[in-house]
Parts: sequence; C-alpha cells; structure tokens
Amino acid sequence: MSVYSNSVISPHQFSTLVELLIYRAKNQSEQKAYTFLQSIETEAASLTYKELHVQAQAIAASLQALNLGGERALLLYQPGLDFIAAFFGCLYAGVIAVPAYPPRRNQKLSRLQAIAADAQAKIVLTSKSILDNLQTSSNQEDLEISGLHWLATDELSNDLAQAWQPQELTGDTLAFLQYTSGSTGTPKGVMISHGNLLHNERMIEKAFGHTNKTIVVGWLPVFHDMGLIGNVLQPLYLGVPCILMSPVEFLQKPIRWLQAISHYKATTSGGPNFAYDLCIRKVTPEQLATLDLSSWEVAFTGAEPVRAETLEQFASTFAPCGFRKEAFYPCYGMAETTLIVSGGEKTALPITCNVDKAALEQNRIVKQHKSQGDIQTIVGCGQSPSDQKVIIVDPQSLTICAPEQVGEIWVAGPSVAQGYWNQPEETEKAFRAYLADTDISDAETSIPFFRTGDLGFLQDGELFITGRLKDVIIIRGQNHYPQDIELTVEKSHPALKPASGAAFSVDFKGSERLVIVQEVERSYLRKLNVQEILGNVRQAVIAQHGLDIFATVLIKTGSIPKTSSGKIRRQACRTAFLAGTLDVMEDWSENPQNKAKFKDLEAEVDSVLRQLTPTNQL
Repeated sequence: MSVYSNSVISPHQFSTLVELLIYRAKNQSEQKAYTFLQSIETEAASLTYKELHVQAQAIAASLQALNLGGERALLLYQPGLDFIAAFFGCLYAGVIAVPAYPPRRNQKLSRLQAIAADAQAKIVLTSKSILDNLQTSSNQEDLEISGLHWLATDELSNDLAQAWQPQELTGDTLAFLQYTSGSTGTPKGVMISHGNLLHNERMIEKAFGHTNKTIVVGWLPVFHDMGLIGNVLQPLYLGVPCILMSPVEFLQKPIRWLQAISHYKATTSGGPNFAYDLCIRKVTPEQLATLDLSSWEVAFTGAEPVRAETLEQFASTFAPCGFRKEAFYPCYGMAETTLIVSGGEKTALPITCNVDKAALEQNRIVKQHKSQGDIQTIVGCGQSPSDQKVIIVDPQSLTICAPEQVGEIWVAGPSVAQGYWNQPEETEKAFRAYLADTDISDAETSIPFFRTGDLGFLQDGELFITGRLKDVIIIRGQNHYPQDIELTVEKSHPALKPASGAAFSVDFKGSERLVIVQEVERSYLRKLNVQEILGNVRQAVIAQHGLDIFATVLIKTGSIPKTSSGKIRRQACRTAFLAGTLDVMEDWSENPQNKAKFKDLEAEVDSVLRQLTPTNQL
C-alpha cells in the first residue's frame, strides 16, 4: 500500500512542469500519483511518481532519437494513464504536445486531420490498440497525414530512459497546444507555456482551498483543458492522489462517478452542469442509500452555463448522502486563459443574482426579487485573484461598461496564453486588445487584454456570465440568449432530450428569424407525437420569450454537433441546418419551401466556391 506524503511540497520554486515531476519522483518516488479505474472494485492501472518519471524519460528519449525537439506531437489515446506518460514524455523532450480526441472506429478523421495540419505535427503518439484499429479501419488512407510518423508508446522499453538528455526549458517554453472546443468557430491551437500552467495551477490551488489532504476524482476527458489541467496536473502540482475513470463509464452510468467519490473519500471533483443534471435524472433511490458524499468539499462546475435550478435539485437529491450545497463551486475559464479565470469562496454558498429579463435583453442589469415580474436567476462564477485583471467592456466602443451594464469579458494576467498557433492576425485581434479610453497613466488598464467573446457583468467583484457574444440572437433589436431559449424548449415536452438542443437565427427576407434544433429522447422514438411536441415548443417560446419560431427541427438522439466537452456547437448546427445535413426525424417551418430553398442556396455557394478554388486546394 502506498504511503502519501504528509506535507505538500511547495512547487512555487519550479519554472517548468519537468522540474516539478523530477522533484516528485525524487522525494515522493513510491507515492501512487495516478489510479485509473476499470470499475469501482477494480483498479485497472496505477503509476507512482517514479514510474511516471521513468516512462516519460523513455518516451522522451525515443522522440530525441528522431530529432523532434521543438516539433509538435499529436497525442491519441483512449482513457487511461498512457496519455499522461506521453504528455510528460513530450515535455521531457522539449516537444510540443497536441492532445486530441481519439477517433472511433470508421469515424471520419476530418477534425483530426485539420488539427494535425494546423499544428504541423511530425509524429503521432498513441497506443498499440489504437494504432492497430486505425490501420485496419476503412480510413487507413486518411491516416497518411503529411507522412506522419506513428509511435505506440506502450510498447517502449523503460530501459530507453537511460538515453534521455535533459533539455533547457524555461517558464516561457511552450508546453502544449490546447485546441479549442470550437463551439462558435473553427478550432484553434492555444499556445500554453510552462509558466502559464504553473500560474494557473497555483490559482486553482488557492481558489479551491486545496491542501495536502486533497483527493481528486475525475472522469473528464484528459485531452480537454478541464480534464488535463484540473484533474491531471493539479494533483501533481499538489503532490496528492488522483483517481481517474473513463468519460464513457460516467455517461453510461453516472452513479459510477459518485461511487468513486464515495469509495475514495474524494474532496475535489466536478464537471459541466449537464453532469449534475445526469446524476439527478439517472441515480435511483436504492443507489442513493449506498453513497457517502460527506468528504466532497469542492464540487466544481463550469465549461457551460451553470443553472441555479440544477444546483438546488442536486443538493436536495443528494443531501441524504451527506452532500452539502456549500460544496458547489461555480467557476469560469477557458483554454485561452490556460483554464480558470474566476471562482468563489470554498466554504460559501453559490452566489445568485435575480435580474429583470426584459432589461437583460437590452444589456442592462436590473435586480429583482423572486416575487416580482419576469426574472432570470444567474449564478455567479466567483472573483478574480489579485494578480489578474478582469474587466467588462462594450464590444463596440471598447470602453469600460457601467456596473449595471452587460459587456464583453476581458482578461489580463500570467495565465493568459501566448496566442493562437500560427495565426498572428487572430492572436492580435483576441490577445492584444486595448481599451479605447485608456488613461496612459493607469497601468492597470493600459495593458493588453484577452477578449473572451463571452458576455457578462460584475457586481461587487463577483463575475456573472450571461452568454456568448457570437451566439446572442438579436431579433427586432432585442438580445436573446440561446441557452435560455434552449432550456425553455427542453422543458416543454418530456420527449425532448435535456442539454441537446440549439437555438440560433437565420436571415429570411431581410430579417432575423428564430430556428430551433432539438434532439429527441431515444425512449420516445417509436411513439413520437410530433404535432404535440411542435405545439408545446411553439407555445413555450412565445410565452417565455415573446418570439415566433421560424423553423423547428427534431433530430435523432446523439446527432447534434457538440464539442469534446459537451457544449452545443450552435454555429455548426446553423451551418448544418442551412445545408440540409441535419439527421432530421421531423421538421416544421413557417415557410414550407424553406428547407429546399436553403439547400439550393448552399448548393449555389458550394458551386461558386469550387469555381474560385484551385483543384489542388480542395
């Protein structure tokens, strides 16, 4: 049995993650760093700090033998610990890691190819099983992306570790490229340095109130920023145990996540809002009786809008298991800020703000009491630490907003990434934003900021997120937030699958019109009352938002475009709607010819593009 250290070694003295892991391997060599669960009863694999260090050296030596220092390596792994060894292998070799989503059998590899091409990757690190599957799949030709070298790291001998040559690395050295989820656009590679990572890990440690007694359980994908930086690197930073499980295990049976927390007495674990919703819906009363969630101190929630209703329902459902509502920790962040931007007090209840809906549509904040009028409850995402600056800016005038005004969230600080890989114009636009009304003597606001593209406001230092700048639907001069409309739609009929719909607008005859795309629950596929569903949706949206729906599209379960972290890709939904490529079960439109016309329009655009684009670039 492993003995865990009784004190957290301060990692502030280190400038890179390589120095940090070498220190852990030397001073906590036999401590179990990572455990991967096959089931709650079975630990499929584990790694001590020394074992991880040796595996990283062996992988690094292999990369050095291929003279790949400074190049990019694509990381393709199924859930497990091989990814972690490969990630550190890249860091040890001075190779820039590019975590990516492993393709399913016979799945199109277009996103993977786009990432490989954009990153100009020279090698793919993977496991033997994935390599064998890909080589026997129908996509074998697609894999020859620019003549990439492939290496199955789980077949390497640890004896290779002796050949490893330490690299000269600093806090400014790029550690990896985090390809953005792409919920509103084409994925871009965010350049994250060692310095960015260590600063953000320190922020997480302080914000979450982590100590040497912290135990982390996680199911989030490790190729995604929340899974990698929150669940994998934070425990290493602290020198505390981390227990991981596959996202599929959680999604199939959400109880497994809660059982792991209960079994290992985890103190920190979390995920997006939908994860808590899933637990509310899927965990049975019999299962509740077997859980002990009293150890859970930080139940972080982020990556998508945090719903007050979800927090209330989860807290009341799992209170008999020892869960405390104070454990909820709404936070805000993104790949471009490494991960976390803001978070609340560890032991405090989540802060909520009730605002007037009509005023919010005009980008104004008018606080209301529950008993008054048409209100919306927004959950606060905490405060920003003192060594980081968060401001709210009018996206048109680039001036600071008044306290009661909604604007774009801008961030500056050591966690803000270096920019987008190979995209100087995009980097300049997003990462080098300056206020138009800067007083040159004001050092706090005359600095460059990162434009998040998110909308929100500050009240007494608390950050509230209201939506996404590019996703906001503007109809007849009023702002409507798609997530609010989507929530109204999914609640209008039990046949509609939660967190699986998209609301967006299209231009029809010179005016913006509302379109709804919504997945249907699998259990309702054979007994679908289409007219009832369409009627309910239409009535609910008119009653709640005062909007007429132009078109409603019901699509098959699991077919709506989502990011790797589960966010709805509204722009991709809109594109698919216009192209007529959604997996439609039933649809309705105010204009019966609507679908055909949009298809014709898309065909015309494609035809024009083909004429303008040289054949060799298609």
